[in-house]
Amino acid sequence: MNRSRLHGIALAAALTVTLAGCGHEDVTRARLERAVGPAFADLYVQRAALLGDPGVTAAGVGASASCDRGGPKVPDVGPGPDWICMIHFRDDQGQPQDGRFEVQARADATYVAGGPSKLIGQATLTDRHGHDVPNPVFEWDGAFDPDH
Repeated sequence: MNRSRLHGIALAAALTVTLAGCGHEDVTRARLERAVGPAFADLYVQRAALLGDPGVTAAGVGASASCDRGGPKVPDVGPGPDWICMIHFRDDQGQPQDGRFEVQARADATYVAGGPSKLIGQATLTDRHGHDVPNPVFEWDGAFDPDH
């Protein structure tokens, strides 16, 4: 082998090793699922209280999330706007519901999630006093657990 070809192979190998560490694998499927489900449950309780139903609890909502990044051919790690989380929960009537939430996961261990308005309502809702207020579960910011 000539010297320039060896140099090219060595450079390619070094680049591969360097880029392998750039995937921000702190964002993982499990970590996102642990963050999104409970956050949704807490916000759903806030929504119920705004609507005048103080009997809804996070435990009663029982939200859990199943997340996927970009389909079956994309590894479920790393930040990006292509995460989808299916949130399974019980609504304020106790009925099981499933909603598809689009999630933008960020490398700084935060995320933004937004859900289907047919299931959770519009960006604003009318509270029990007749005021238009933001719907807490329409779109929200959250953070992953600090300890992974």
